Amino acid sequence: MSDLSAEPPSLSTREIAALVLSVALVPLNSTMLAVAIPTIARDLSVSSEVLTQALVASYLLVGIVLQSPGGKLGDGIGHGRALALGQLVFAAGAVVGFAGRSLLPLELSRGLMAAGGAVMVPSSFALVRSRVPEKGQARAFGAFGAVMGLAAAVGPLVGGEIVARLGWPYLFAANAPPVLVAMLLARSSVKEPRRPLPRFDALGSVLLGVGLVLAVIGLRSQRWALVGAAVVVLVVFFGWEKRASNPVIDPSLFRTRAFAAGVSVVGMQNLAMYALLFELPLVLSRAFGGDARTSGRTLLALTLAMVAGSLSGSRLVARLGSRGASLVGGTVALLGMAYVGWQTPTGARDLVPGLVLLGVGIGLSTPAVQTATMAAVDRAKSGMAAGVSSTVRYLGAVIGVGVVSTLTAGAADPLAAHRTAAQLLAVVLALAVIAAAALPAAPPRAR
Repeated sequence: MSDLSAEPPSLSTREIAALVLSVALVPLNSTMLAVAIPTIARDLSVSSEVLTQALVASYLLVGIVLQSPGGKLGDGIGHGRALALGQLVFAAGAVVGFAGRSLLPLELSRGLMAAGGAVMVPSSFALVRSRVPEKGQARAFGAFGAVMGLAAAVGPLVGGEIVARLGWPYLFAANAPPVLVAMLLARSSVKEPRRPLPRFDALGSVLLGVGLVLAVIGLRSQRWALVGAAVVVLVVFFGWEKRASNPVIDPSLFRTRAFAAGVSVVGMQNLAMYALLFELPLVLSRAFGGDARTSGRTLLALTLAMVAGSLSGSRLVARLGSRGASLVGGTVALLGMAYVGWQTPTGARDLVPGLVLLGVGIGLSTPAVQTATMAAVDRAKSGMAAGVSSTVRYLGAVIGVGVVSTLTAGAADPLAAHRTAAQLLAVVLALAVIAAAALPAAPPRAR
């Protein structure tokens, strides 16, 4: 029988490349499709609003619900095997989408791809936590953040070229080759000791899924009764998890200060960033008559700065430690949001300096926060921890979009509403800086 307690071998450069490619496909697939919605809607004779709900909103919803169970699955069967399973499901979704020429198979395709991504992302983060030496983890997580940000930024550009040159079905087909390459590159990482199939916390998974679905729908539609119901269901969920023998989310994780602080920072920074990504195109259009191209170029300053910050963040961790790096990055992000919120812009260019600071700051803090968060958890629970972190990241984005939607909907003065929203988001980033102060000065030793 294999010794499950033996020190696992370190991941090779090839395997790390496979993990980076796997996580990049999730945001790329999300943003790449956005530009094709009008074309697909016309071809399928459905409205763009219906198609957006069917293919975009449902993708995000499935991804949110399955992040934590997906991470837990890796803790049970092995993170390498879970990664391979997620890659296979993702590839199957790409094939179904390419073959489908009606709404139902496209919905199935997006559901499969979201499910595959919900397993790939936490499994990849967990593999870095458990199979990369401590000194290299910040660099790996920085690469994750940079590539995911870059993938989200170039997605619309890539999607537009594919639709124009080949047609929208090839948006789905384009996902299959890279995920198959990732499967081949990561092949050796699945050679793990055989483990018995874990017991499945069915009730906990259902409660978590129902609570998250109610929360997301309620926040997106601003139906606060649904949000209240979601809170009740999630309270029941955590009450059940305290008694469950094999919980989807172990509540004891949140008693670890570094983990609780880390996921709080992740959630609040993503809330602020995605809220601004949603709100800024609206204010540019309403206040200055800007088109989609103007919005895209303006937001590119944010995403490219975030990529640059993520690539530099690992060096900052090496020099300042997790707490110092996250405080520096968080403060820079706060200054950027304050710049955006406390001025009266006369055009899109006036916002660029603040967006650059915001992107650099979030990028700098990402490796520090992710490294400290994952290192605070036992290796046996690294998949669960990565899943929780990913779920909080998604929820932060949903809450942020819901908040700014409420503030800006039907505003008579779009610039005034924009400043109010940005100032509120600056307060959120200030709270993230306070939470970052609770991170350890250096990541704790691997356990």
